[in-house]
Amino acid sequence: MTKWLERRLSPAQSPSALALTSFGGILAAFIVGGLLFLPFGANPLTAYGFLFSEAFGSARGFGLSLVQATPLMLIALATLVIWRAGLGYIGFEGCFLVGATAASWIALSGTPQGLPWKLPAELYWPIVLLVTFIAGALWAGWVGALRVRFGGNDVLISLMANYVAIFLVQYLVSGPMRAPGDLPQTPRLPQETWLPIVLSGIKTHWGIALALIATLFTCWLIRSTPAGYEINLAGLNPKAARYGGVDVARRQMSAVYLGGGFAALAGLCAVLGVQHRLMDGLSGGVGFIGVVVALLARLNPLLVIPTAIMYGGLQVGGGAMQRETGLPTSVVLILQSLVVMMILAGDVLRYYRLRLPARTVVQDALVEKKS
Repeated sequence: MTKWLERRLSPAQSPSALALTSFGGILAAFIVGGLLFLPFGANPLTAYGFLFSEAFGSARGFGLSLVQATPLMLIALATLVIWRAGLGYIGFEGCFLVGATAASWIALSGTPQGLPWKLPAELYWPIVLLVTFIAGALWAGWVGALRVRFGGNDVLISLMANYVAIFLVQYLVSGPMRAPGDLPQTPRLPQETWLPIVLSGIKTHWGIALALIATLFTCWLIRSTPAGYEINLAGLNPKAARYGGVDVARRQMSAVYLGGGFAALAGLCAVLGVQHRLMDGLSGGVGFIGVVVALLARLNPLLVIPTAIMYGGLQVGGGAMQRETGLPTSVVLILQSLVVMMILAGDVLRYYRLRLPARTVVQDALVEKKS
């Protein structure tokens, strides 16, 4: 690289190194972002005080941060499972919308906009979870099949499939599932179909428990099972995996099905836990933000939890910071982007170490003496 950097013999992979580079990236992002506040007359320390106070300074704020983090966790888990299998699938926005649609259809059972017959209360949750998961798995599965079986471009196909899902939701909320009135949306879902609140006083719903269970399951699958080992091996080196007797196509498709189901459950959490109706524009780009969370977590299931909570806190606190300081929306979005960029850029220090000036001079003198 340069005389100021030297390559490490092996990348720094310890938890302390990962934590240090991540913290350094966040700190650098906040420093650079704070400089952008000055032209608007906002004190960076005061602005950041509003951000962290709103996001983490109270039970209500932390609960809202968890609500924002819940779908991000599930989509990040979907990303790491599929990407570890060697695919570049990015159609999680579509899986999210298909899952939200399936959950709304079940929740509206017995109405003209939903399932034709009314479900018994004791069967509602098993059926809505199962149908939502299957809907997302099938939506991701056809893209995965084109890639695994026929060699299609999974990145491009999955990206275009997102728009198919968006237009499908627009059609449903403007036609078969539309509520009486002028707005393109379904009727408000019955209250008994909503995700229950975990604790009174905060707005966190039981979707967070669903996300944590999915995280623990993914961690167990990837690290402690033969299937997880084969998924990793299929992604790292498909030829070696086939030589070792691994059915690469089968493992890749199972990863696609699992990831699509997780992303669909994120849609369920959004529609049953927050919005309580299906509407146009429901996702708001959460499918792509979840991919960013997975990258920041370095495709590590356990790191997904704090990373998603951090990003959810930025979304909650960023709004308060904007309201209290008068900053434009663009500055808040720039801050969020800087956090992502700086954390990813900080990985350079895991592969290279800084050479201090004194050390450089001594080493250069030794080289000249030997020559």
